[in-house]
Amino acid sequence: MTKVSILVHNHPFSLECGSTLPKLEVAYTTHGSLSTGKDNVIWVFHALTANANPLEWWTGLIGENYLLNPDQYFIVCANILGSCYGTTGPDSIDPATGKKYGMDFPLITIRDMVQVHELLRAELGIESIYLGIGGSMGGQQLLEWNVMNPSLFKNSCLIAANMRHSAWGIAFNSAQRLAMQADQTLYNKSDGAGRKGLKAARAIAMLSYRNATIYRKKQTDTEDKIDGFMADSYQNYQGEKLCNRFTAHAYWYLTKAMDSHNVGRNRKAIRKVLKQVTSNTLVIGIKTDLLFSYIEQKILAQNLEKGKFELIDSLYGHDGFLIETDKISLLLQDFLE
Repeated sequence: MTKVSILVHNHPFSLECGSTLPKLEVAYTTHGSLSTGKDNVIWVFHALTANANPLEWWTGLIGENYLLNPDQYFIVCANILGSCYGTTGPDSIDPATGKKYGMDFPLITIRDMVQVHELLRAELGIESIYLGIGGSMGGQQLLEWNVMNPSLFKNSCLIAANMRHSAWGIAFNSAQRLAMQADQTLYNKSDGAGRKGLKAARAIAMLSYRNATIYRKKQTDTEDKIDGFMADSYQNYQGEKLCNRFTAHAYWYLTKAMDSHNVGRNRKAIRKVLKQVTSNTLVIGIKTDLLFSYIEQKILAQNLEKGKFELIDSLYGHDGFLIETDKISLLLQDFLE
């Protein structure tokens, strides 16, 4: 049974940047039923532009007839702070003005997102989580929560993520935001603000999500031409596709939040911080990932007391964490057994 819900938190919510949101709404889904012993919880963390329903975007891994089956588990997924799929973000109404926050929304971090997850966990009465799983930005949230609450997760699976966002990843995000800021409508508070900039940003992002091999295989023209190339059309298509389902303001703030990821910030050295994590942790890297190098995952696993590293290959680069569900399922099943 799938249930779509909204948690309304009518109290001030303090952010790491020092600002405070006057109230908070959190959109989330649950799938399946909580067992009597409350020991069958799986918490799924979504990445940058996904929503709170993993059955829509992680088909092959989550759902009936797949490894993470709601007939067996109680699966929870929350839309992250700053998104535009129901949780408070820059597209929400600012109570002080009666208008959208837009670019006046305060800066948020991965750590803030995890504090929101904590609110939802308490609301649901969950004291222990059998498995936490997330890829990319989702994996960053899972790792941060493991550090913040070391005894919460029995098992964790982090895919194509890291313990601190790399300079390379920050540079990609910065290039996307420069493209967005070149569209002056980004600073409007109306629907569709920053659409052209968002389209350009997504085209830039695709170059980090995929790689030269998959572009050569899928986007190489078979006839001679001087214009109208398949790769050009593909970049336009991907930009338009995102613009039709996401907002520029949410994208800008979420890329900033991704840049903030650093489990060692204002704590001990990262290696010492990771020693606090008690969860059995499977860390999966993707050999062809240009954005989150698998070396980052290998080092992460080596610094966890109960870390195990596995490497998969994929034509699809970083996007393999969403596409290679058969390979991930096999590794995860062996790990859980």
